[in-house]
Amino acid sequence: CPQNPSFCPPAEQRMVLVACGPYTTSDSIAYDPLADLVEVICRDRPDVCVLFGPFLDARHEQVENCQLLGPFAEVFKLCLKMIIEGTRSAGSQLVFVPSLRDVHHDYVYPQPPFLFPELPKDDKPRVHFVSEPCTLDVD
Repeated sequence: CPQNPSFCPPAEQRMVLVACGPYTTSDSIAYDPLADLVEVICRDRPDVCVLFGPFLDARHEQVENCQLLGPFAEVFKLCLKMIIEGTRSAGSQLVFVPSLRDVHHDYVYPQPPFLFPELPKDDKPRVHFVSEPCTLDVD
């Protein structure tokens, strides 16, 4: 193929879904839009889902007014679990990209990847935490 690219077989097509947070409505931290996104992932079964933060938005009214019922890191972990467990049946590769507005994460640039040591062993091959910025090579 490198000698004559016109004779290379076409690359296999991949479906890539890209979504950007925040994944809550402005008046609730219930993650209803995120639940809708998980349903779309399960229905459409994309090969790769690139999910940009913020996952817990520093500018959300309930965050700014300290109205959350738990620590920021715990709310974020619940969000991750919702996505990871909710998309297992789809088998999609999940790529999590942080945002400077993620209240639970390092507010530096470039941003390091999220840490999630509780990630179940069975999910490790399909769940990827990357830095911001990053270069992502699909296939």
